[in-house]
Order: sequence, then C-alpha cells, then structure tokens
Amino acid sequence: MIDLPYKNAGPIKDPEVLDFIKQCLSEGFYSLYDNQIHDNFLSNYVTWIKSTKNNQIIGIDSFTKLCFSNGTSESFDKFYIKNKNRRFRCFKAEYIYHRLAWRNCWPDWQYIEDSSLSENDAVVISLPFSDTGNEHHDMKIVLDQCDRLGIPVLVDCAYFGVCSNVIFDFDHPCITDIVFSLSKTFPVAHLRIGMRMTRTDDDDTLFVHNKIGYVSRLSSFIGNQLVTRFDSDYIYNKYQIKQIDLCNNLSITPSKCVLFGIGDNSWIQYNRGGITNRLCLNSYLI
Repeated sequence: MIDLPYKNAGPIKDPEVLDFIKQCLSEGFYSLYDNQIHDNFLSNYVTWIKSTKNNQIIGIDSFTKLCFSNGTSESFDKFYIKNKNRRFRCFKAEYIYHRLAWRNCWPDWQYIEDSSLSENDAVVISLPFSDTGNEHHDMKIVLDQCDRLGIPVLVDCAYFGVCSNVIFDFDHPCITDIVFSLSKTFPVAHLRIGMRMTRTDDDDTLFVHNKIGYVSRLSSFIGNQLVTRFDSDYIYNKYQIKQIDLCNNLSITPSKCVLFGIGDNSWIQYNRGGITNRLCLNSYLI
C-alpha cells in the first residue's frame, strides 16, 4: 500500500483546545441531567457561526428551526429519507459518505457534471467544498438552477470554523437544510457534535428526538463550552501562517480552509475524482 501522509482530513489537535476538552470532560457529568443543555448549545452555536469576522454569512436568519445532530451524518440520512423518491445529485469528489449511502438504496444517483438537473432531483453540496476547501466553482449556477426547478438542496458546512474569505449565501429558496459540525474545527469527532438548521418544522424523527431531549447531553455540553471559549475564527487565525509556510515548502496552493493545500498533477495520487488534488495538512501544522 502506498503511504499517503497528506490523505486524511481531520481537525488540528490544538494543545490549548485539547487541555480545555479534558477539563470539560471532567466537569460534564451533571450535564446528563440538564434538560436545557442541547437547546442552549444550539442557540450559542448559531451565535458563534454568525460572529465570524473572516467569512460572510447571508440568509441564515431564515433558518430558525434548530436540531442537535450526530455530526452532519445524521442530518444527511434524514435528508435522504425525506427525498427518497428523488434522484440524488452531488459534484464529483464530494464527501464520500453520500456515494456510499446512495450506492445500495438509490442506485440511480448521478454526479451533477454527468447530466442536466431535473425537477425530480435532490442535491447535496458542501461549502466549503470537500475537495478544495474553497467554494465549488459551479455552486452558484447549480443553486440558481435548483431555485428555478424547485429542487431541494442540503448545504453541508462541516468545514465552517476552519475557513476564511468564504461567502455562505443561504438566501436561496431551494435550500431546505443547512448542517454544521464541530468535528473538523475541534478534535471532538467521536462526540458527534452537529446541528441542522431548517426553515420549517416537519416533525421528522430528528425533530422528535430534539423535542423530547433524546440527544447526547454530554456532547451538547462539550460543544457549548467550546463555542463559548473559542471564537469561530480561532483555528484559522492561529494556523494560517503555518498553512502558508507548509504550502510554500510543498509548492502547493493554500486553500481557503486552513486544513488543506491544493496540488498540481505531481500530486495526482491525492486525486479524489475531481479536477484538483487535495492535500490534508492538519497533522503537520502543530
């Protein structure tokens, strides 16, 4: 097997954040009996997102229905179920979870690049885009098409918290779901701390679990502590210079996401099916 040291995306294991998480874990026991902890986290998480000075957030205030989600993945599954009679679409080199989920249950799924969008489609797009850490160059075109055709769209913002100079424009009628996660910002992936934002409450099972408080209270507590202690630009601002230095040393282009650099064809072994070659720098920025 070829050793690919820049293959796996993940959070930067910032020492200050790690020490803080250890402290929170030792204090988190009583959160198991806090009936309001996940609602408090969700409210503070939205405030944390909107407080960014590095990025521009547009249209998020229309998405007032909030649910705690086990990372982004649980919200993806709910989106699939709601749109089970549609053909699922995504860009090439999108987060592999979607292709793995669709291959057995929705085998008619297609990459957006391979055929025109139709009214019976459902679209998933990551912003920043999973393969580059930048906006996908065709995202605005696709969203405008989805607006015209009435195609539901889920926007995956898993890399918010480690990016800069990204315009998060949610002011499109086609966008039904926005999902966020702390798994790429902080080393808490196994706590599954995420949030889904929608315009309406359709009382699906994610809403039901949130309404009765059947969610991870410890994860909500840790998430609440993190977004209270560290601002949403903390990781990017702290590690941007190291990202640029490492990219210069490797002769690659820095991404808008501090975790990534984009390589030319000499890095083809890192190609994920798109037109770029993504290198994950997270393990080399400490």
